[in-house]
Amino acid sequence: MDILSPYSSALERHLKATVTLKEPHQLYEPIHYIVSLGGKRLRPVLTLMTCDFFKGDYKKAMNAALAVELFHNFSLIHDDIMDHAPLRRGQETVHEKWDLNTGILSGDAMLILAYQLFEGYEAVMFRELAELFSTTALQVCEGQQYDVDFETRDDVTLREYIQMIDYKTAVLIGAAMKMGAIVANASEECKVNSYSFGRNLGIAFQLQDDYLDAFGNPKTFGKQIGGDIIANKKTFLYLTAVENSSKADADTLAHLFSISPKDPSDKITTVKEIFQSSGAAEATQKEIERYTQKAYKVLDALQIDSEKKEQLREFGDWLMKRKV
Repeated sequence: MDILSPYSSALERHLKATVTLKEPHQLYEPIHYIVSLGGKRLRPVLTLMTCDFFKGDYKKAMNAALAVELFHNFSLIHDDIMDHAPLRRGQETVHEKWDLNTGILSGDAMLILAYQLFEGYEAVMFRELAELFSTTALQVCEGQQYDVDFETRDDVTLREYIQMIDYKTAVLIGAAMKMGAIVANASEECKVNSYSFGRNLGIAFQLQDDYLDAFGNPKTFGKQIGGDIIANKKTFLYLTAVENSSKADADTLAHLFSISPKDPSDKITTVKEIFQSSGAAEATQKEIERYTQKAYKVLDALQIDSEKKEQLREFGDWLMKRKV
């Protein structure tokens, strides 16, 4: 997306200058590796863009943006370990390429490096950024724990699932935007509304990611298609399918999500068919649209140029039209 290009280019330059290979190589090489895998880097770009939209110097938000990116990648390393995931962005995950201990330690180092990046801000701003970051980081951990707990529970509700993805994914997107507003010295109202916009868009984004995990193109998605099904994750798709299916199909889903066959191909195929026939696939797409519209409603309250509001809306449209 063209609007993101200047921020993305500046971020890449700063990232390469900050995340360097040094001793001990076994600690820093995995960090360099996962960061070099790329991705859209949406979260840090949103930090820079938000700062710019509130008429701040987005270069001053660079360290905050990079902290968001390092924390996000730290969470991915640990998430992949917990999910036993073989691929990340189409490449070997860190724990697969190296080993489990290296993945854990390198991930921990990334978290510490993220905190260090706030040290260059003046005291009042440092405290506000660090407090937001700490709250968000803890919520992400809570969301990850809910995600793990749900794998062995048979009574997960849709409300609980939305809370889980809110914490695991959405709060970081909200925080990324609020950090940009903080660095730009925006009003308290605008900080809150920036956070709300990002958080609602983040829920829509994760619902879309869950949908693509089942129905995406394996050549472009960058992760194993059906990974959530293999891991028996109680996603919005699964919970809606159980709720809307016949007893026979609901029982089939319950059985399939209690086993882990060596070859999961048939399991994935059957589950996806039920997701479609039950209407769960369509319901998930509607929920994606609902949270996207909730985000757009917040735009009216943002004290930025109407042109910038429209660009944020275009960004949301682009994000939700991923068909990979």
